Amino acid sequence: MKRLVVALGIAAAAAMVPAQAQEPLRIGVVASFSGPFADYGEQIEGGMKAWLKQNGGTVAGRKVELLVRDTTGPAPEVAKRLAQELVVRDKVDFLAGFGLTPEALAVAPVATQAKTPMVIMNAATSVITTRSPYAVRFSMTLPQISAPMGTWAVKNDIKRVYTLVADYGPGIDSETWFSKFFKDGGGEIVGSVRVPLKGPEFAPFIQRIKDAKPDAVFVFVPAGELGIAFMKSFQERGLKAAGIKVIATGDLTDDHVIDAMGDPVLGIINTFHYSAAHDSPENKAFLKAFAEANPSAGRPNFMAVAGYDGMRAIAEVVKGLGGKMDADKAMELFKQMKFESPRGPISIDPATRDIVQTVYVRRVERRDGHLYNIEFDKFPDFKDPAK
Repeated sequence: MKRLVVALGIAAAAAMVPAQAQEPLRIGVVASFSGPFADYGEQIEGGMKAWLKQNGGTVAGRKVELLVRDTTGPAPEVAKRLAQELVVRDKVDFLAGFGLTPEALAVAPVATQAKTPMVIMNAATSVITTRSPYAVRFSMTLPQISAPMGTWAVKNDIKRVYTLVADYGPGIDSETWFSKFFKDGGGEIVGSVRVPLKGPEFAPFIQRIKDAKPDAVFVFVPAGELGIAFMKSFQERGLKAAGIKVIATGDLTDDHVIDAMGDPVLGIINTFHYSAAHDSPENKAFLKAFAEANPSAGRPNFMAVAGYDGMRAIAEVVKGLGGKMDADKAMELFKQMKFESPRGPISIDPATRDIVQTVYVRRVERRDGHLYNIEFDKFPDFKDPAK
């Protein structure tokens, strides 16, 4: 009789716990972890791990599992196949990551068909969130960070600009929206060039810029190796000595690689949404958690912050759902998201599922022996102007 009472008690307790709450919360992280953009995946995953380090490994009673998949990108076909495997075979609750636009665009139809929320943690072409009702972005868009530079430049005596951007979606967005806001303010675009995404030879392009004698060159290239290569050629061809300034999005002076770029980047003005030098309690806590969770990763960058914030948002959604997944209800909760990030206040625009945030104007300076992007002006609550 005693055994029967105990058995009935266990059965009753089990009945009170939703079956799904006992299963892991599976998040499929799709990004490049090898190849030329390996840092992208490592930074995104590092930010997610930092949040988990701070907040424990469970959400709403469910242990969090990050199922990491390497696209070796940019490789949209690989990203799509990996996402399909994650939703069909691994039955993930969320797809996340997406360092590169072509990969995010390839996965969007998978998210739609599978009704799986897709949390974008870097890919920055404006159109991405329009490609699936299950996509939400916690990074930025290129129009969002490029347009303010156009406004700032023309108000600060930069009247003639040559643009140089990488020839793919984010680069075209960046060129378009910088140029629009710059020309609307009275500036003149004296020339433009789009360089290949893979292994461009910058020297002939930079010579063309030097010959045009602009006040400045506006630059967008993906964070990492391309920025280092551009600045090396810029220095060697003597553009700085010729009085030509560099203005850019913050991808060029990425926190993760800026020290390796050295003195040539000192004084560069750029617009962006996150700097490791951002002075706030939230950022200090993030930097500490990132270092503890990723002891050999070096300085975190904007992708790490997007991974961190995206992981927090996923957790808040799962808590709001009581641990039981419903994709449509999850998207409604994402649309209501608003909190203080290490970058400052952020929210999601419910009409577009894109992020609203402060875009900062920064200058590269040396502090305590290291290079940092130091904020000195800002555009608060700035939405993607392309939507």
